[in-house]
Amino acid sequence: MTDLLPPPTTTPKDWASDQEPRWCPGCGDYSILKAVQTMMPGLGVSREDTVFVSGIGCAARFPYYMNTYGMHTIHGRAPAIATGLAMARPDLDVWVVTGDGDALSIGGNHLIHALRRNIDITIVLFNNQIYGLTKGQYSPTSEIGKVTKSTPFGSLDHPFNPVSLALGAEASFVARTHDMDRAHMVETLERAHAHRGAAFVEVYQNCNVFNDGAFEGITSRANRDSMLIPLVHGEPIRFGPDKEKGVVLDGQGRARIVDVADVGPDSVLVHDEARAEPGLAFMLSRLSSGPHEPTPVGVFRAVDRPHYGSETSRQIEAAVQRGVGDLNALLHSRPTWTV
Repeated sequence: MTDLLPPPTTTPKDWASDQEPRWCPGCGDYSILKAVQTMMPGLGVSREDTVFVSGIGCAARFPYYMNTYGMHTIHGRAPAIATGLAMARPDLDVWVVTGDGDALSIGGNHLIHALRRNIDITIVLFNNQIYGLTKGQYSPTSEIGKVTKSTPFGSLDHPFNPVSLALGAEASFVARTHDMDRAHMVETLERAHAHRGAAFVEVYQNCNVFNDGAFEGITSRANRDSMLIPLVHGEPIRFGPDKEKGVVLDGQGRARIVDVADVGPDSVLVHDEARAEPGLAFMLSRLSSGPHEPTPVGVFRAVDRPHYGSETSRQIEAAVQRGVGDLNALLHSRPTWTV
């Protein structure tokens, strides 16, 4: 850290930069920004030790609006830059802010390997199922049949499910929230920040210009109780206005939604975010095929695993103690040649 003193007491205003946010009026990005600025004073960290790294896209403006260190990098490369920073400066809090196009198209490889390696960074993916900055082309999360400027006859691409992708990459922390519930956003992001290793949070975010209402069927106040499935560790997975719906494992080992009255409350699956293997979390991520069906939100997976930075430091320390390793000799070892 920059000093041995505890971080100074701050307010949300202290975390807001002097730059005026430049998103379209009504954009869900404002809600996410406010949630983050509201959350930061309670994390016990200082602005001088906090870094936000972004790629390209509407979400990538985020570092400008945070009164911290930050870097607006290149398209899809934010996880790579953040990896280098986290490795070189393990004392820093490193955040990645990205979008569905930035992270899952050109940035796909960087994302999955940061998750696989368990780099100690927090990745927040704004998913609006569209390319907003470049004016409305379909993205890797757009639904099949999506008519856009780049798919005038409807998209033929099968979309990514970001949570499923993160779980497939063996991310040690995976969660989902949405821009219409600030309390849930703050709670989810606090959990992600507290996790040591790669934390991945998908945020359903409305683009009111190019994809307005994409998530309204599940995130509007009128629909949340019946369409959002809260995942709470150690509790039965139930939802609905009266918790009348639940999730069970059927005889084929698949997760499915049932009426609790038909199966009994003891049959309802109890959520275990700390389960070592990600298979069950993956099944939960596949409960919905899009934001028009009951959809899980919350923490899918949170497991302890050594992160890449700590393991690298351990290797280096062990090599030093054994007196092995000579960087100069390595650089001049064969094959080398003189031009």
